[in-house]
Amino acid sequence: MEPAASAAAIQTAPKVKKKKINIRKHAPLLIMMIPGLLYLFFNNYLPMLGIVIAFKDINFAKGILHSDWIGFDNFEYLFKTSDAFIITRNTILYNLFFIVVGTVLALGTAILLNEVKNKVMLKSFQAIITMPHLISMVIVSYLVYALLSAETGFINNTVLPWFGIEDGIMWYSEAKYWPVILSLVHFWKSVGYSSIVFFAALLGIDEEYYEAARLDGANRWKQITNITLPIMIPIIILMTMLSIGRIFYSDFGLFYQVPMASGALFETTETIDTYVFKGLMGSGDLGMSTAAGVYQSIVGFFLVILANYTVRRYSKDNALF
Repeated sequence: MEPAASAAAIQTAPKVKKKKINIRKHAPLLIMMIPGLLYLFFNNYLPMLGIVIAFKDINFAKGILHSDWIGFDNFEYLFKTSDAFIITRNTILYNLFFIVVGTVLALGTAILLNEVKNKVMLKSFQAIITMPHLISMVIVSYLVYALLSAETGFINNTVLPWFGIEDGIMWYSEAKYWPVILSLVHFWKSVGYSSIVFFAALLGIDEEYYEAARLDGANRWKQITNITLPIMIPIIILMTMLSIGRIFYSDFGLFYQVPMASGALFETTETIDTYVFKGLMGSGDLGMSTAAGVYQSIVGFFLVILANYTVRRYSKDNALF
């Protein structure tokens, strides 16, 4: 009886209708997507076919497809060089420092902007702090040179004499100063632009939360720590994980142009990107530079997966996937 009853129940159960996608209804939106999809295809996905260059000994007379396969020989350039430790250390440590301190500074800047209620003043402050991001790194390098030049620099000729230092400092020959200099230049140029994302998220917070907190006697600091920061955690995690994906990449302009490619500063300014560029310019080995890009991409991919896995263990809602 039970099988018969279950069969009858199945027959009388209402059938679930499958939803059909109405292409005509969404045609305008699909057409609007075409330019963006074409851009992604030609700019982001089609160049991925060039990965084969990393495994070949490129001979332009033969062409890319007919050049000889050499396996992982191009990758040996990064791992067997005596400078591998220095360039890897600099790339990772600088980026870790930039991620942590940059996130704090950008979030703090966004919170301060959110406190400005005068619209004219707010727009003025936003324009001032985002303007450095729009300046070419070439121009920034000469601005830094105007400050640090041993002969005519503002620091040596104006600032240091105030402290009784008359001899000046050979900034472009002293590697120990450049971690601080590069960090200051990076934050000056990037913090204002990075704060825009956090500021946009702050604008989405309901003002009623703050009104209720003020009624309970919470001061501004408690409102920030108990309302603003907890609500901002998802966007902070998102921006951090996106930054982790590029932890093996460096700002080429910052590390190559600002120090003026000075060999005396190699210990503290050389990164994977600048080292590969100099090697490419010296030897013209396209396969080696492509191998470095593949290596950086693969490591970045696995770091994002690892970071997302770590976040997902503690909070599934804040994970990317």
